[in-house]
Amino acid sequence: MSKNEKNNLSDKIQINWYPGHMAKTKRLISENINHIDIVYEVVDARIPYSSKIKDIDNFISNKKRIMIMTKADMCDREETNKWIKYYENCGYKVMLTNLMKDRLNNLINLTKDMLKEEFIKRQEKGLNNRKIRVLVVGIPNVGKSTLINRLVGKKVVNVGNKPGVTKQLNWIRVDKDIELLDSPGILWPKFDNDVVALNLASTTAIKESVLPIDKVVIHIIESLKQYYPEYLMKRYQLEDYDDIVDALDHIGKKRGCLVKGGEIDYDKVYDVVLNDIKSGLIGSITLDRCDYV
Repeated sequence: MSKNEKNNLSDKIQINWYPGHMAKTKRLISENINHIDIVYEVVDARIPYSSKIKDIDNFISNKKRIMIMTKADMCDREETNKWIKYYENCGYKVMLTNLMKDRLNNLINLTKDMLKEEFIKRQEKGLNNRKIRVLVVGIPNVGKSTLINRLVGKKVVNVGNKPGVTKQLNWIRVDKDIELLDSPGILWPKFDNDVVALNLASTTAIKESVLPIDKVVIHIIESLKQYYPEYLMKRYQLEDYDDIVDALDHIGKKRGCLVKGGEIDYDKVYDVVLNDIKSGLIGSITLDRCDYV
C-alpha cells in the first residue's frame, strides 16, 4: 500500500446514494397516508439509530407506529436494549425480533390493541368494520420483505441480501383483519454524519458499487477495536494495533488474501471483512451507541 493510499484512508467520506424511486416513494406514501391506520417502522437492531429514516415524520404524519428491530440474532442485546429503552421513552412501541425464527403473533396482537379504541368508535358511529391498513417502511435491507412474508405465511415479496429489491408500493393481504402496504427502502439525500453513513454501508443498506469500500472496512475494524476487541482476536487473531494498514496486512495474511509474491490483496481483505459482517461471523454487534443523541 503506497503512502498516498495510506493518506487517503483518513479522507472525509462522501456517500451520496439517493435513487429517484426513493423520492417517488416518499411522495406516494404522503399521497396514501390518509388510508393508513398504523406504520411498521423497520430498523436494523445492529444500527438502531443509523437505520432509522431521519425525515420519516415528514411523510407519515402523526400516524401510530410500531418500531420493529430486526436481526435480533446478530445484535449486541445489551447495547440494543439501551436503544429500545430510548425509543420507548420517545413514545414508541418497540419490538425486537429475529424474523427467521420468532413468531409474530405479538406484533399482530399489539397492532390490533393499539387500534382497538378507534375501531370501537367506528362501530358506535354505525360504520362497517374494515381491515386494518398497515404501512411497512424502512431503509433498504433491514428485513421488510422478510417481515411481510412471515406475516402472510408465504413468499409474496422477493427477499435479497442487497438494497433495492422492492421497487414500488404494493398492497398485500395478511388475513381477514389486516392488509399491508409494502414500500421500497428509503434513505435521505445526504448523510451529514460520517458515522451514520459508514454504519449504513457496513450493513449493506447502500449498494457496494457506490461505496468507498476501503473506508467502510476500516470503519468496521476501528469500531470492533473500540467496542468488541475480543471479536477481532477471535476471528482474525488480531490484538491491539497502532497502524490500520498493519491491521489490514495481518488480516490478509491470516485469511490468505495474497497475490503472487506474497503481497497483500487488499480488495480480498475488504471482501472478507464485509462478508464476515453480513453473515454474522464476526459476532453479535451493535455499532450505534446511545451517546449519539
